[in-house]
Amino acid sequence: MRTIARLAAAASALAAMALPAVPTLGQTAPYTVAETGRSFTRLQDAVNAIGNGKGTILFASMRFSDCAVQTQGEITYRAKVPGQSVLEGVACEDKAALVLRGRSASVEGMVFANIRVADKNGSGIRLEGGNLSVTQSWFRDSEQGLLTSDNPQGTIVIDKSTFTRLGTCEGGGGCAHSIYVGNYGALIVTRSRFEAGAGGHYAKSRAQRVAILDCSFDDSRGRGTNYMIDLPDGATGKIADNWFVQGRDKENYSAFVAVAAEHRNHSSEGLEIEGNNARFAPGIERGSAFVADWSGDNLRLSGNVLGPGLKRYERR
Repeated sequence: MRTIARLAAAASALAAMALPAVPTLGQTAPYTVAETGRSFTRLQDAVNAIGNGKGTILFASMRFSDCAVQTQGEITYRAKVPGQSVLEGVACEDKAALVLRGRSASVEGMVFANIRVADKNGSGIRLEGGNLSVTQSWFRDSEQGLLTSDNPQGTIVIDKSTFTRLGTCEGGGGCAHSIYVGNYGALIVTRSRFEAGAGGHYAKSRAQRVAILDCSFDDSRGRGTNYMIDLPDGATGKIADNWFVQGRDKENYSAFVAVAAEHRNHSSEGLEIEGNNARFAPGIERGSAFVADWSGDNLRLSGNVLGPGLKRYERR
């Protein structure tokens, strides 16, 4: 798990950084549209300048009390130095730091922190349409990392990203999660880390197809958390080569991976769950199911290494 160790070390280093605040009058404008070289002091102005076209917004290395709504076009949001551009504490439309409903968006090297709103769904990113790619980004200390609406034709890809101290069940409308994906066509999560959840599930997805590969789910410092992976409507695809540790402070410790616990809107036939390593944190003795299945479909489990007290599969 060398990749996991590197991600954890990077997260610790980012937490220790002292970044400059939002620039004052006379300082260089923090947002630059790469294709034109134009700079802006407000993120929304940079987004509007790209409009219905295609462009890249480069972020300076600083903390931003700012947010934006993308309603069209194809935009890449890129930190000039990965991990040193932080969108913190401000949510547009009482939703998220980035509210995305254009044709597509890419987020590269960004940090999203301390996003909270009235309905307890404050997110780093709220995806309301189009495709999304996220890489080498960090979501921390917010109510949710990523929250999406439905788009059965859309695809979400997350790679080399970290989700820390996210989730809550304090809202009146139900729990928030580290990531919560609606009825999308596909969700792909690779080489990413989920840790120290503050409530809800770590990865909850209603997407028709999933690929969750080579990730770590470290719940050892979680508080009031539930499943590591929840596929409440069922899904096909693969969950493979991941590392799971369940902690002590659980709202629900009955399963690590849950399939079709709410509905059977998607077939789970042939869902592959293989090559994973799952166990309880040191000092915890309890029983749980690695996979709890409500679908009744033929799941394919193989090569999973399970610690003491874990049942391989349970039909519910």
